[in-house]
Amino acid sequence: MFERAVKKLEQAVAQGVCPSAALAIGTGEEVLTEACFGVHNLERNPLPVTPDTLYDMASISKVLATTMVALRFMEDGLLRLDDNMDVFFPGVLPDKRDITIRQLMTHTSGMAAHFLLSEEASTPARAAETILSHPLVCAPGEQVIYSCMGYILLGKILEKLGGAPLDQLAQKLVFAPLDMTHTGYCPQNDDVASTERNPYSGQWLSGVVHDENARFLGGVSGNAGVFSNLRDMERFGRMLLNEGGLDGVQLLSPAALQAACRNYTAGLSENRGLGFKLALGSGNFMGDLVSPGAFGHTGFTGTSLLVDPERNLFVVLLTNRVHPTRDNLQLIRFRGLLHNLILSDWSRSGREAGR
Repeated sequence: MFERAVKKLEQAVAQGVCPSAALAIGTGEEVLTEACFGVHNLERNPLPVTPDTLYDMASISKVLATTMVALRFMEDGLLRLDDNMDVFFPGVLPDKRDITIRQLMTHTSGMAAHFLLSEEASTPARAAETILSHPLVCAPGEQVIYSCMGYILLGKILEKLGGAPLDQLAQKLVFAPLDMTHTGYCPQNDDVASTERNPYSGQWLSGVVHDENARFLGGVSGNAGVFSNLRDMERFGRMLLNEGGLDGVQLLSPAALQAACRNYTAGLSENRGLGFKLALGSGNFMGDLVSPGAFGHTGFTGTSLLVDPERNLFVVLLTNRVHPTRDNLQLIRFRGLLHNLILSDWSRSGREAGR
């Protein structure tokens, strides 16, 4: 059914859009298509990638780990969207005091998109303090500014609430219940697609997080750091299509997932749910043929997750497009073209109407 999309992906890898790619397409009930092309490393490791190869998920970590843990804490009565920073950091500066969990999760906190913690924080332990000391770009709630810094801060809040590091919380509350056995932070595994070179050692980053701030924080951060593979991401996509449940495990209540996919930023420059980017609006990585209720996320390294509940379809695309350089931007346009192929073929098949 998806032969056109698979062929287009194979051609893209051959033409240098990305050095490798792993694609999965499925429904809430089953995986329909898997395809893998390319190699781990263009220079030193010609081994082909497989559905088991780990990829640096980059900002998809925000939904795989941080958002899921936050939703679990909401369900457990530990966290509210209207909780403000003063609840967790008493004495915080007045301009940050009224920033809420909702604003962190919808990227409307007014915090800067990015700055290097290594240049402003004396130690990793002072990350939250440093973020809360940094000037805001705008007033909270005024704009959507996609902020890794806000999600790093959210991760620190979850650690306070959970009494454990974020990697342990994600493993206990998300990855283990879903039987995502190869997903986590700081992998001890040789089957990993490489990203860029470490600017200090000159070695390829392979199993070491690409994001500079997550690397400064020891590989565990609210904004990045999770590694996963195609098989585990298939389980995550199926869970989202099944209203938070998979194989007898109800990770999230339908109410929590519905809350996550609600549009909290209508009238602003982007439509955002809790963690998730929503299909509404232009300039979307999901392509032109998605349903209005679709949602998902991308990662800087070249990863993406698209979930279209109305069509009962998920698409996972894992690439290491930043290898050997982040200057290769061809994937950005290609991804939308690929999704258009997949969605049109699925719609023509007539299967989307029957679950």
